[in-house]
Amino acid sequence: TVVFSVNVLYDERIVLVAEQRPDSTEEESYQWMSRVLQAIDGIHQVGVYCLALVPANTLPKTPLGGIHLSETKQLFLEGTLHPCSILMCPHSCITNLPKPRQKQPEVGPASVMVGNLVAGKRMAQASGRDLSHMEENEQFLFLSEMLQWRAQTTPDHILYTLINSRGVVGSSLTCLQLHKRAEKIATLLYERGQLRDGDHVALVYPPGLDLIAAFYGCLYAGCIPITVRPPHPQNISTTLPTVKMILEVSRSVCVVTSQAISKLLKSRDASVAVDFKSWPPILETDDLPKRRCPLLFKPCDPDALAYLDFSVSTTGMLAGVKMSHNATGALCRSVKLQCELYPSREVAVCLDPYCGLGFVLWCLCSVYAGQQSVLISPMDLEVNPALWLQAVSQFKVRDTFCSYSVMELCTRSLSTLTDTLKVRGMDLTRVRSCVVVAEERPRVALTQSFCKLFKDVGLHPRSVSTAFGCRVNLAICLQPHRLGKLAEQGTSGPDPTTVYVDMRALRHDRQDKHNCLYVSRVRLVERGSPHSLPLMESGKILPGVRIIIANPETKGPIGDSHLGEIWVHSPQNASGYFTVFGEENVRSDHFGARLSFGDTQTVWARTGYLGFLRRTDLTDANGERHDALYVVGALDEVMELRGMKYHPIDIETSIIRAHRNITEWSV
Repeated sequence: TVVFSVNVLYDERIVLVAEQRPDSTEEESYQWMSRVLQAIDGIHQVGVYCLALVPANTLPKTPLGGIHLSETKQLFLEGTLHPCSILMCPHSCITNLPKPRQKQPEVGPASVMVGNLVAGKRMAQASGRDLSHMEENEQFLFLSEMLQWRAQTTPDHILYTLINSRGVVGSSLTCLQLHKRAEKIATLLYERGQLRDGDHVALVYPPGLDLIAAFYGCLYAGCIPITVRPPHPQNISTTLPTVKMILEVSRSVCVVTSQAISKLLKSRDASVAVDFKSWPPILETDDLPKRRCPLLFKPCDPDALAYLDFSVSTTGMLAGVKMSHNATGALCRSVKLQCELYPSREVAVCLDPYCGLGFVLWCLCSVYAGQQSVLISPMDLEVNPALWLQAVSQFKVRDTFCSYSVMELCTRSLSTLTDTLKVRGMDLTRVRSCVVVAEERPRVALTQSFCKLFKDVGLHPRSVSTAFGCRVNLAICLQPHRLGKLAEQGTSGPDPTTVYVDMRALRHDRQDKHNCLYVSRVRLVERGSPHSLPLMESGKILPGVRIIIANPETKGPIGDSHLGEIWVHSPQNASGYFTVFGEENVRSDHFGARLSFGDTQTVWARTGYLGFLRRTDLTDANGERHDALYVVGALDEVMELRGMKYHPIDIETSIIRAHRNITEWSV
């Protein structure tokens, strides 16, 4: 199911589109639609403009199998959705709207600050640990220098191990092997590609070790790498234009890929979607030069561009952010300290390696911190859903990273197979940290279902936690919860907390009786209360990261437990947007925002996410009270009807509760 809004009669209206089960009758579909409408009306007191059911497996999909929101909305607007059942409710969606909010007089940010002080409230700001301490390998400012140092000091140490779809080791890379392969790729770029320092190079590889080697080959040659997801062979007409668009927007002068992907780009089916003559030169890395590069590029400016990070948001916006060498090093160091990564450690990574924190954990952290990364491609889980958990059990990994898509796939596909997995020897009792990486509000129901399901094979519920990052800062929060001795010593800080808030308080701005600030004040309620919404903490703030909650309109600071936009200040912030494609109203001050009152000198980056900070009674490892960050949702996804704000995830949750046949993974 997808939820979005369309403009009708100068206001936004809610639209629901769902895929109908193949075995559903017309009567069952009507019952489902009726219950969904009743649930949304009863829980949110708002009408639905259109509810459409389409045949199974006909909506456009994302690479990991989810429904593509922006493309589905475009089909609806174009009238090409072709639903098999549709229910239009124009009368109810107009008569059942919230009452229009009256415009209140503007209150200056100075009055807000004074009001908070008079009321005895603290401003909503928090920070992670200090980054003042330096270790031996942190004297290097560039990842290319770090790799060369590891190749000289620990040449036989294994950095990466790739698990294939059968669950066995497909290939591995030591420090020296990665260094030599990167040298040869740099030679390829110099000799065959005739590339110069600063040229942009698109790396189009499936998840694997070739992607990692190509990335460091670009650094050795002084080129700027851009990792791009390859087109799907079974859906090349839809996925190939996205690849071509990223190449054009990123201004890539060359494509580096494998022979198999190169043949796919030159195939007849690909030529129908994109003319092959329009592609930049393509270099294949299957047959590399025998001799190594005579002279490796030596960067000298830490603020220079290291790589570009491109991703497509749920609203269809393609955005590329600039990551400097300084920001990349600070990010790797922050993750290393938070997760306690060292050469003696092993971690399992089952994430998309093309953008965000998934790319950092897949390609960068092992070279920086030296730990061995066991890599599992999320695409292989479609063939073998138990692959990730089997690898974690087989290699006795204690720390692992995944995504909600991976967690959802495992929960859906293995729900009836836990006894079989236990007989086959799956044992997750050694797992002390399972971190879910996401750019969204934590999915409480899915996380609880996952923990409950795999508790039978030894997974401890306390080991599962979450991380949060966004475009302006790829890793803001990360909670590597530890079990056993580390937990007793308190090195990981307190457990992530879950609170229940009044959903109605998040919908509209209202007046605070103390400081007259028209922002939403979060009201905590008991579990099970009417209109209660569970929110899970988004992880512990990373070292070197400062967070403040600000009013997105007045840019003034907001008090504790008040809803506002999350702003972040950190050396690991991205330098700025390289380009934005698909949305015109992106804020120009995303990376250079300043508060209108209070600390007006600090430069902040605006995340575009709504959330709040809440000081808890728990204490961190240093004895200070713990500040918990709760992410509510993205500003770009908020639907506003008569001044009332609705988040699509809340509508989806109501749909899940509407009928017993609807589950977390069907939405």
